[in-house]
Amino acid sequence: MEYIELFLKSIFIDNMVFATFLGMCSYLAVSKKVTTAVGLGAAVIFVLAITVPLNWLLDQYLLQPGALKWLGADYADYDLSFLSFIMFIATIATMVQLVEIVVEKFSPSLYNSLGIFLPLIAVNCAILGGSLFMQSREIPTLGLATVYGIGSGIGWFLAILAIAAIREKIRYSNVPPALRGLGITFIITGLMAIGFMSFGGMLTGGDEAPKEEKTVKVEEPKNNTDKELANNTKVNE
Repeated sequence: MEYIELFLKSIFIDNMVFATFLGMCSYLAVSKKVTTAVGLGAAVIFVLAITVPLNWLLDQYLLQPGALKWLGADYADYDLSFLSFIMFIATIATMVQLVEIVVEKFSPSLYNSLGIFLPLIAVNCAILGGSLFMQSREIPTLGLATVYGIGSGIGWFLAILAIAAIREKIRYSNVPPALRGLGITFIITGLMAIGFMSFGGMLTGGDEAPKEEKTVKVEEPKNNTDKELANNTKVNE
């Protein structure tokens, strides 16, 4: 249940585009055609699915304060958290280079259509944001980190796919000249963000369990003297 909840929240509630507005450069530039958006979205899913769990391992066993205790007691006090950005970006750049090689090999047309934006995934703030959110939210297990990476990638994929489909349709619409291009795209993005916010009330869990009422037991007087004291107390009150 925990995995499903995190997966759905990372797609709809904590969507990289609509909740935190990360990865907007690629979102706006590569969303003119659905085919191009699908290719870039799939690449983002792959990179996030690989880099988030890898960076989780780096954070747990190398970067956190005391993470090096597995090397021995002498290393238990080491704190390498200042290297987080460098290590995370190095992991992301390696995976993006791998994606670039694979896409160029098996789909040259997609590689040419993506152009400079494919290698720019390495500096896409949505990719780095996935690892940093994983670290700041202290995701406890490798499995949850993997689920969070995949869910975040799918959320970004849905966002760019939806805006690409809409932008293909509005080419034939009578959009006011002042709003053509990025103007109407930003307006649609804001409306889509409002729509995704509606999922917040559906995935935040149910009502809290009812609190148990405490009952106080009153012991009955054991003898006549106790009964007289109890009666006197009631009279005085």
